[in-house]
Amino acid sequence: MTNHILQIDQVSVNYGGVKALDRATLNLYEGEIITLIGPNGAGKSTILKAFFGLTKIASGQIIWCDEPMTPTPIEMSNRGIVYVPQGRRVFDSLTVKENIEISVLHNTSKKEIQKRLFEIYQMFPLLQNKQHSLAGRLSGGEQQMVAMARALITRPKVLLLDEPSLGLAPKVMKEIFEKIKEVNSKLNISIILVEHNFKSALSITDRIYILDKGRIISDVYKNEISNALLEKIFLGK
Repeated sequence: MTNHILQIDQVSVNYGGVKALDRATLNLYEGEIITLIGPNGAGKSTILKAFFGLTKIASGQIIWCDEPMTPTPIEMSNRGIVYVPQGRRVFDSLTVKENIEISVLHNTSKKEIQKRLFEIYQMFPLLQNKQHSLAGRLSGGEQQMVAMARALITRPKVLLLDEPSLGLAPKVMKEIFEKIKEVNSKLNISIILVEHNFKSALSITDRIYILDKGRIISDVYKNEISNALLEKIFLGK
């Protein structure tokens, strides 16, 4: 295993009087996929928001390449960390092409944007066929691909994905997970994945962090996780 690229160290986050994260520690290594699983309200999405600077940290620290830092969305984006939130959130009135390139219009030449679009379309050929269609008219799975492509055109080092399979049919869900694995293996992008559909996530992940009530209670490789442990977390057995 190579050195860790991104860490949270003993991080706590409070929402009002509720402790959303309680001294959570997590390491992401270069080139791996880790998946955060647990019941609703366990703190999974809060970890992504803490990493990206979208929520205030009460205590603990974020560490990037062994350097402690104070995260903000602009700072993390500049360091190559991209967050794809729940719900896809495409710009309905823009075309697929416009949705994808909007991430780099302000700081990238037209020639470079065309080069990157070509690379994106090689990975998402369906989007090339629909590049002039309005994003709001796409299916849920297609919109999720647009959201991922919009993140990938920035050439990130780390991808934070929050519930990418939310609301998708099983067949489409499988395609999305296959695409996530392809992005990881071909582009060597490290990925933190929050996912309720843990059985599908198990097929692509390297490690799993299990959360409950704001705490990380287990960190295991996917081949070490037991059905008994999953039942305890999700079914209360």
